[in-house]
Amino acid sequence: MKVGTKSVVFGVHAILVHPFFVAWAWSRLYGFPWDPRLWVSFLVHDLGYIGKADMEGPEGQQHVVLGGRIMGWLFGPEWRDFTLCHSRHWAESVGKGYSKLCLADKLAFVLTPAWLYIPMARLSGELREYMRVSGERQLGGRVSNFELSLLKSRDPRVWLEGLKLYTRRWIEQHRDGFRGRSASVRPQRFQDQIVGSQS
Repeated sequence: MKVGTKSVVFGVHAILVHPFFVAWAWSRLYGFPWDPRLWVSFLVHDLGYIGKADMEGPEGQQHVVLGGRIMGWLFGPEWRDFTLCHSRHWAESVGKGYSKLCLADKLAFVLTPAWLYIPMARLSGELREYMRVSGERQLGGRVSNFELSLLKSRDPRVWLEGLKLYTRRWIEQHRDGFRGRSASVRPQRFQDQIVGSQS
């Protein structure tokens, strides 16, 4: 079983756990998610990890496509984009701003307690990859020296606290600012990304 599949079944993105943390995070950021389409997006946004050989690499970055397709098929292009753009990487690659789901997804990570997150990440095999790439690719130069010192730790609990500190700070800096980002799509490039990922 590939790491992405394990993640969705019993790991960090477990279908029976992660969507409820996303719903809790949404409630804290924007109020209770009354719209049933939000609940569907919470359930499907990470299903694309199934069958992926990595979480942060080229395959893992394509995980948004399946959830986006499902939401587009069920509710139309606006909800497709909402779900696709829960990934900052994806949103940047197609010239869009990230969606509110991105912030809720990040806060869900922060809200997930270490006693639950670490065993799930260890059991699925995700922990090693996350610890390896968090300092180099995800954070770049935006991490503080204190956060970086925690992220360099080989102790998963210390590392996790560093990543949560950074993520919490990022959410606070961007929770309102995203409203000013462009919601326009570069239509052909956006379509090419979706079609290209299907092949």
